[in-house]
Amino acid sequence: MRIEKENSLLLVVDIQEKLFPHIENHEILAQKTVTLLEGLKALNIPALAARQYPRGLGDTIEILRPYFTGYWDKMTFSCCGDEALVAQLRGTNKKNIILAGIEAHICVLQTVIDLKALGFLPVVVTDAVGSRKRHDYDTALRRMEFEGAVLTTVESILFELCREAGSDAFKAISRLVK
Repeated sequence: MRIEKENSLLLVVDIQEKLFPHIENHEILAQKTVTLLEGLKALNIPALAARQYPRGLGDTIEILRPYFTGYWDKMTFSCCGDEALVAQLRGTNKKNIILAGIEAHICVLQTVIDLKALGFLPVVVTDAVGSRKRHDYDTALRRMEFEGAVLTTVESILFELCREAGSDAFKAISRLVK
């Protein structure tokens, strides 16, 4: 099954100031998430961002803020616990929900489970997802795959969505992944 750009959007989950420094390899995760956002922007694929209890966990990290005009604030771990966000996702008529964020074993995992139950296809970008502990991250990926998520990487999903060489989007993505 090919993931097509016309049927996809990105949901960035809880990459927030107070928790982010504690995530394993957080500097690489930030770079990969920016690459993903830039590549999807070149492909004209929309991006949404959710924040878990921003009063306690802070705002989205500064480097990602320019990519979003607004946020979905939530108290539930799953993004799908917010009815307005689910309505927004349904309203886009996109089936493939590409996911980046933290923590893999809590908010991202629960979002994957609920997205699948709602009829969406969760596409988890493994190098743009993280947890504080490696064991939690590894276990979460196995569970996500078991639950029906597609696992991919930043470079893989960008080129899959691009489909062919020669376009301006291809040139932009090629520069981003070098």
